[in-house]
Amino acid sequence: MGHDDLPTLELAFPGPERDRGVAAILSGQKTALTGLLELYEHAGEAVPQPGQRFSVLDSEGRPAVTIELVDVRVVPMKEIDDDFARAEGRGYSDVAQWRAAHEEFFRSDGVSEFLGGTPVIDDDTLVVAERFRVVEPGARRDR
Repeated sequence: MGHDDLPTLELAFPGPERDRGVAAILSGQKTALTGLLELYEHAGEAVPQPGQRFSVLDSEGRPAVTIELVDVRVVPMKEIDDDFARAEGRGYSDVAQWRAAHEEFFRSDGVSEFLGGTPVIDDDTLVVAERFRVVEPGARRDR
């Protein structure tokens, strides 16, 4: 199955944040990601399952890398630990830094516009915590 046959995954919004995330996956620093369950529900999308593969897109919408989910859990934010926070590959030293960054993103204008309002983010907010492995680097199509 090639990149074109896979569902796509876009980290954050196009720009520096997405570019850093893609680079962290390619370098092996990023092996986990977190989504707000409310975003999946609002979009009418099912929560991903272990074994699913995704083509991760760069800011230009091109496939950058293929990942395979190895673990997916829907948990309250308070259950995320330091190990998971570090696996996000964003340089978080602990869960407090992870939490601050994710609260800021989940309350951002882009997320609020998509949801039609700012989500409530607290200890009991459900997130989709995913761990993955890189299956293959992206086949850049710059031809």
